[in-house]
Amino acid sequence: MNEPQHDTAQHDTEQHHPRPFPRRVFLRGAAATGTALAVGATTGGTAAAAPGGFPDYTYVKTVLKPGDLAYNPTGEIIFPCLRGTVGRISGALGRYYLYYAPHDAPGGICLAYGDSIEGPFTEYAANPMVTNDWQPHYKVSHVSSPHVLWNEDAKEMWLYFHGENTTTRLARSKDGIHFTYDKVVLSTSMLPSGSTETSYARVFRHDLPSRGARYVMLFMLNNTTNHRDIGWGWSPDGRNWTFDQTPLIRHGEVGAQNVGGPHLLTRGDSAYVVYNTDKASGGNILITEVGKDFSRRDHLGIFHDSMTGAPDNGRSASPSFGTENGVPYMMYEAGERLQGAIALARAK
Repeated sequence: MNEPQHDTAQHDTEQHHPRPFPRRVFLRGAAATGTALAVGATTGGTAAAAPGGFPDYTYVKTVLKPGDLAYNPTGEIIFPCLRGTVGRISGALGRYYLYYAPHDAPGGICLAYGDSIEGPFTEYAANPMVTNDWQPHYKVSHVSSPHVLWNEDAKEMWLYFHGENTTTRLARSKDGIHFTYDKVVLSTSMLPSGSTETSYARVFRHDLPSRGARYVMLFMLNNTTNHRDIGWGWSPDGRNWTFDQTPLIRHGEVGAQNVGGPHLLTRGDSAYVVYNTDKASGGNILITEVGKDFSRRDHLGIFHDSMTGAPDNGRSASPSFGTENGVPYMMYEAGERLQGAIALARAK
C-alpha cells in the first residue's frame, strides 16, 4: 500500500516497505485499530532493526504517570491506545487522543489529549468516560484495557474494553469521548470449556478474504492451567465474530509462562503479532510472523528489550504504534504489573 504522507495519524494499519532503511507505514498495526497516524514514514541513515525488518525503539519519556492524574483510584495505569483525530473528529480537543485505564477495581476508561505524539498530554477533566457500572448494560468490578478503532465505514471511534476479565465489550462514539453501548463481542463462553479469561483485546482492519472477514481481533486467553496465550478471531463488520478454538500463539512455544497485550503489524506482504511476556519470563515484547492469511507461526524472538531501570524496571507491555513527521513511535505500558505508567519510545 502506497499512501500519501500525513503528519497527523491518518490511517489504521502498520505497514512497512523495504528501502535502504525500511519505510514505515503505520497503518494496520498502529492503526488498523484506528490510530490515524502518519503513513509513508521514512527514516534515513543507518539504524538497527528488530526482527522482521521493523525498527528498534528507544525510550524517550514517560508521558503519563498515575500520581500526576486527577483520576487515580489505584496508583497504576495500563494499556495505552493512541489515535489521531485530524480528518475524523470535528472540534477535537487535540490532534491525538490517548486512551488508557487503571486495571484494578474500579478501573475506568480514560482519555488524555495532545497535539504531538511526544506530548504533553492533558488529562480529560471528566475521566473516567466509561465506568464499571453502565446501567442497564452491566455492573462489574472493573473495566479496563481500552482499544479504540477508527471505523472508517461507520465514521466512528469503536471502543473495545474488558470487564470482567471474562468479557470484552464494544461501545461506539462520533467524538471519541461520549460513547453509546453496543454489545458483548467476546466472552469465555465462546471459547473451549475451561476458558477463564478473554481480555486485553485489540481489533484491526485486516482483510481475510478466505474467511469473508475484514477485521481481526487479538486477545489474551487463559484457562484452568493458568498460563496465558494469545487468541484470535475474525469478523466481517467488527461486531459479529468467529473465534479460533485453539490459540494463535502458545506461551510454551516462546518460552514464557504467560503472554498477552497482542498487537498486529503488517509489513510488505506479511502480518506479524507483537506481544509481551510476564516479567518472570523476561518482561520483553516478542514478535511472531503469522502471514497475511494467519497461516504461519514463525516465532522471531525479541521485538523490544525492556530496560532494567526506570520506568520499565524489567517489563514492557501492551504496545501501541504511530508515526508523526516521518518518525515511528511506540507507546507502551512500562513497569511491573499493576505498578505501571505509560511510556514512549522512538525508532532509532
